[in-house]
This record gives sequence, C-alpha cells and structure tokens, in this order.
Amino acid sequence: MSEAAPVPVVLLHGLRTSSTMWRAQVAAMAGSRPVRAIDLPGHGVRRAQRFSVAAAMAAVDAAADELAGPGGRVAVVGLSLGGYLALHWAARRGPRVAGVLAAGCSARPGGPLTTAWLALARAIARLPDRGAWLNRAAVAATVPEPGATDLGAGGYALDVMVDALREMARVDSRADLADVDSVRVPVWLVNGRWDHFRLGERAARRAAPHARRVLIPGATHLVSVVRPVAFTRVMLEMLAEVDGHASPSDVSCAGGSLAGASQPPGAHAADDAGRVGHDDDVVAQGLEDGGADPSGVTTSDVESVPAEDRAEAFQRPSDAT
Repeated sequence: MSEAAPVPVVLLHGLRTSSTMWRAQVAAMAGSRPVRAIDLPGHGVRRAQRFSVAAAMAAVDAAADELAGPGGRVAVVGLSLGGYLALHWAARRGPRVAGVLAAGCSARPGGPLTTAWLALARAIARLPDRGAWLNRAAVAATVPEPGATDLGAGGYALDVMVDALREMARVDSRADLADVDSVRVPVWLVNGRWDHFRLGERAARRAAPHARRVLIPGATHLVSVVRPVAFTRVMLEMLAEVDGHASPSDVSCAGGSLAGASQPPGAHAADDAGRVGHDDDVVAQGLEDGGADPSGVTTSDVESVPAEDRAEAFQRPSDAT
C-alpha cells in the first residue's frame, strides 16, 4: 500500500501582522506538503477589507478549498489571533479538520486583558501616526532577526485593532477548545515560557484535557518568530502526528532541551542561521526545569503528553472496552 500524502496545512497569523510572519515555517515545509499562509481580513493584502470573525472563517474556508478541494481535510496552525481563529474554525468545520496547533491563545478573549488592550488601542489610534512608531520600537526591542523583518514584511495593520478586539471578545474560546477536544484529531496548545497570554492556561487545560501542551523555553508571545527553530520543530512533529507517521520510536526528550529525532539540532546550516529549511528535524516536547513561573502555572501543568502515552491521549472513556 502506498503511503498517504501529507495533510495540507493553513497558517493563520497574529493581530496586525500578516502571512509573512510564517516565512520560516513555510520554508521548512517547502516541497514536503501543501501549505498556505493567508492574510486575514484587515491585514496584509486584505487590509482594505474590514475584519470580522465571519470574514476570517470564509478566508480559511477558501484556503482549505484551494489546498484540499471542497470539503477536503487540512491542519490549521495559528498564533495569537490566528490561534483563536484556528480553534474557532476547527470547532465549526469538524469533518474538515485533520489537526490544530494553537499558539499564544490561552487567555480568554473578552476578559480583563482584552478590555485593557481595547482601551490602549483606542488611545494609540488617536496618535498622529496611529502608533506606527510605537509598533516599530516594540518589535525592534522584543523580536530578533530575521523574525522582526518577517513580522513586518507584509506591513502592519494599524487600523484593525478595535474591530478585531471587539469581534474576538464575542468568541468563546473555552467552548471552541472543548468542541475541538471532543474530535479525535491531534490538538496541540503551544506557548512561549514568558507569554503573558498564559494567564488562562489552567482553564484551557480543563477545557481540552486531551490536548498536548507544549512550552517553549525562552520564548515570549510571538513564539514562532522569537524562537523559530524550536517552534518549527514542534509544528513539524504535530504535523507528523496528523499524517499518522509519528510513533514513540520517532521522538525523544532529553533533560531541559529539545532533542532531535531524525537529525540532531544544528545538523543543518539552516538551523545555525536561525531557521529550519528541512522536514526531517522533528522533535518531541520541550521540557523545562521544575518550579512555578510568574503566571502561577507549574511545569507539570503545561508540558506535553509523553510520547509513550500519545496513543492513550486521544482515547475517550466511551472508547474503552
């Protein structure tokens, strides 16, 4: 029997940025599977289109149709705004969903963090440059190259904030998580160690008890551009699981670092340059030393399901004999 084709993947970017933030991840999958990084409404080439959740769902539908044909199955990977939308789409398109990786979206939209951010967005919108200087300064101070360049290459959507925050405040991310968790597909929740959106991590775990949880050391909210190699390896392992190729013998963990499966980290020049340009460097979960962090979440609350428990992770009580 011939091996099944790799599942296509749709990449959803964060608020104000664009599809260009996924350059490192698109490069890692080039030639190995169909992939599409899209611009959400109000962003990138769709900046003239007003943002709404409904319009975002339609954009993901169109990308999925393009990659897999009408009704075809895809995996969705999203960060921050894109993570919430990936879960929202997956919760409503069950038969089309092959797997979900949602990063930087543990905090619940509509809570105190969103309220404070909306007030700040309204104030920034009144500045003469609508906050362009502040945005550039924040990126320069917090995102290393080449991630900073990739983040802004498609331009920043400075006028989308209020619409996006208002729309997302009506999204019930906990219900979306629970709905996606009830489907027998891989669901991975990925966070940077110092991500302020980890405030809702415990509640996210309760909503999706069967999801794999991955913590990437040294990363902040924009985990895919701050730690692109580590994030890309985690993403590739998730996609290998989606394809049905991953098994306990394929992955390993060592101490407090990411351990390579097929190739050791740094085995390729692309790794040393801060990128992953290949699809054979899949790793298991990132493990940290014990102890609590400022969010009050201990390591035991967030590390991934061990490889040997992976098969059991998706078995529901109703499946037991």
